[in-house]
Amino acid sequence: MTAPVANIAAYHFVRLEDPEGLRETIRGWCASAGLKGTVLLAHEGINVFLAGPRDAVERVLQQIRSVPGLDALEAKWSWSQAVPFRRLWVRVKPEIVTLRRDGFDRDRTPAPRVAAETLRRWLDTGHDDEGRPVTLLDTRNDWEVEVGSFEGAIDPHIKRFSQFAGRLQDYAHLRDQTVVTFCTGGIRCEKAAPLMAQVGFGRVFQLDGGILRYFEACGGAHWRGDCVVFDDRQALRPDLTPVAVAGG
Repeated sequence: MTAPVANIAAYHFVRLEDPEGLRETIRGWCASAGLKGTVLLAHEGINVFLAGPRDAVERVLQQIRSVPGLDALEAKWSWSQAVPFRRLWVRVKPEIVTLRRDGFDRDRTPAPRVAAETLRRWLDTGHDDEGRPVTLLDTRNDWEVEVGSFEGAIDPHIKRFSQFAGRLQDYAHLRDQTVVTFCTGGIRCEKAAPLMAQVGFGRVFQLDGGILRYFEACGGAHWRGDCVVFDDRQALRPDLTPVAVAGG
């Protein structure tokens, strides 16, 4: 049986002065290691999806962490029997996750994170640590939500993340409630939760590490369905096994 392929998803927001130059460096590291996947770079940071032999993935991850400012890059791991990407892409973009909100600064109104284990405890008891009811807000696209989501979570019915800001007016009644935003790996909530705080939501949190970290820590508790991933596996079950056979 073929040894499992390592898959990582990682991101980090940090000011990168020369993403164009960094693109060539990272492309070289990945190509030399035989990895496939996608790396997005922008002045605001890095977003990584890579797959290959575990030792090669670990080596490239350490090389990326050697870049000034990227030493804190954390990866979420999963496994497949084949590489779920067909090629390697390393690209520079205006944003590593596209919000298209002029003047928005995520560092101006940071939103606290809630650990997966804490969220599960809140959902088990039906309230947060202060006794307040908890509302879950899915920040993913509508077709992702159809595949799976937390029980009772609000679906904003967006086709792309850049539409999220335009839907917040529909949830003004949640401004004083405990709201936990969530997405696949956490990156969309790095903008969604601070944006909500900026426009007046007083108790908004982001699920630390997203759905994938929740699956690692809590399995499928309070979850229904699977979680879409953007590669040939199509989606992951709560035990992090792929729905589709990668490379098939």
